[in-house]
Amino acid sequence: MNPRAWLHELGSGDAPRISHAIEKMACSIGTDQHTDIQLKGRGVAAVHAHLRTTSRGITIEALGGERLVINGRRIDSHELQSGDVIDVGNVRLRFELATTKPMAERPIGRTVSTSTLTALASFSESLAGAYNIDALIDTMLDSVIRVTQASRGVLMLLVEGKAQVKSARSANGPVARGTLPISDSIVAHVIAERRAVMLADALNDTEFNAAQSVMDFKLCSVLCVPLMVRDELLGVIYLGNDNVVNLFTDESLDIALVFAAQAALALRNAILIRELQLTNESLTQQIERMNFGGLIGSSRSMREVFRRIEKVAGTDVSVLIEGETGTGKELVAAEVHRRSNRAKGPFVVINCGAIPENLLESELFGHVRGAFTGAVASRDGKFQTAHGGSIFLDEIGEMPLNLQVKLLRVLEERRVTRVGESQSREIDIRIIAATNRKLAEEVPAGRFREDLFYRLNVVRLELAPLRDRADDVILLARYFLKKYSDELGVQISGFHEDVPRVMRLHLWPGNIRELENRIKKAVIFCDTGQICAADLDLADLQSGAVQPLNEAKEVFAIDYVRNILDLNGGNRTKTAKDLEVDVRTIFRYLEKDKP
Repeated sequence: MNPRAWLHELGSGDAPRISHAIEKMACSIGTDQHTDIQLKGRGVAAVHAHLRTTSRGITIEALGGERLVINGRRIDSHELQSGDVIDVGNVRLRFELATTKPMAERPIGRTVSTSTLTALASFSESLAGAYNIDALIDTMLDSVIRVTQASRGVLMLLVEGKAQVKSARSANGPVARGTLPISDSIVAHVIAERRAVMLADALNDTEFNAAQSVMDFKLCSVLCVPLMVRDELLGVIYLGNDNVVNLFTDESLDIALVFAAQAALALRNAILIRELQLTNESLTQQIERMNFGGLIGSSRSMREVFRRIEKVAGTDVSVLIEGETGTGKELVAAEVHRRSNRAKGPFVVINCGAIPENLLESELFGHVRGAFTGAVASRDGKFQTAHGGSIFLDEIGEMPLNLQVKLLRVLEERRVTRVGESQSREIDIRIIAATNRKLAEEVPAGRFREDLFYRLNVVRLELAPLRDRADDVILLARYFLKKYSDELGVQISGFHEDVPRVMRLHLWPGNIRELENRIKKAVIFCDTGQICAADLDLADLQSGAVQPLNEAKEVFAIDYVRNILDLNGGNRTKTAKDLEVDVRTIFRYLEKDKP
């Protein structure tokens, strides 16, 4: 078939790089592999736009609110003229009419009437933006019955390889599904050959005249056409006529095929969108099952954190949260507050490591006017602001020793004194502190007061780094994907099959904060509708081989020997004794450790 027109994909200097022939009455444009014109570029949706041929020409329509820019102007629908420049996302196309008219190929007497083309245009408009599958199927069948002048028909879809009736209609509207028995042999033939079957004179056809539908209803004509999108068979439309005046003709077959092609495309899009909706619903349900208020996780360590939060939240004891930067310590603190008896009170956050030392005391406890240079007015501190609620002291390990003394006094007396003021004020607060340091190790090093440590460390919650929460990585990634896809209005079906593996191989030094940032960036720059390892800047891990067990044991042994040797101050004899091995074994491992 000669093309009706061309869409030339433009490269640098607006020179044609790839040309797409428009050969069908209806074509889809997008990144999905099932679209007729598949594009690769940023900002292109899975199914971005439709091209449809009418009696007037070829019209392009944006789908689902997607962006189309034609000749520099944003337009949702446009009748194309030769030379029009179309921007689909960051892909630039130029429209060009073909020199050969598409109808010239058709034999004389096989032309399509203007009324049929008008009906096709109306049919296309009725399908545009329709994604309710049941309503879409009824609309399709009614239209095909009307234009082919059939008495009745059914539309069947393939479900697990078997054809199932989804709609039964007559020229007057819906009918019971058993009203038109289906010839299994005709349907099986169409499915197997993926080609239409037309029995213009069904009663005298030697191959199919014994079909149930032909015998029971004395059908004069039968027409069965496949619903195809590229090489994918979605189902069939089965039509019957019981009036010798309205026998199906070659023109009926042509019309049915054109309508079936347009219907299949719309149906495939509706199925894709429905699958995406079901995936999102499933993901939402999974996240809801795995979350704990504002926290998400299913790993053993996170379940233990959830259990301890539930136990401690209803009390008023101090809580110390330890974990690496980016593990979600503030979210845990907020959840402790939300589940406590102070939930209606304020939740005040202060980062002890982000405020200069000379301002931290004033920020915590407040000051009076004139207490220091720049104190132009009296102001309450964070402790007074948190009265009746909870105060979260983030990065408490960064607090200077002189302020640790004052904080200890506040915790003991439950009173604060503003800078420059002698009178103390009573406060009613709960203390939740967090640090990325091991305070138990900071105390003997003299960097943190022991008495303050025991005041804060009534209940300790330890957050594992993301690299030790393999199952949670995928769960959190899916959560962030849905969050930023919705926020940015981008249609992304999910992750490529290579992503879970590379996510588990990556060590996530920035923990959850790093994962969130990588997902957000990937959503913005993803060009294919599915996030792959390259979108996450993790492509270098795709070929990462798993280390054999013997090699892993050897590496561990070398590191362990080195650690014990350091612990013993380099004394190899003592190290050999501690490890219960010969001293020569220690020498052997040290030789292996050399670069």
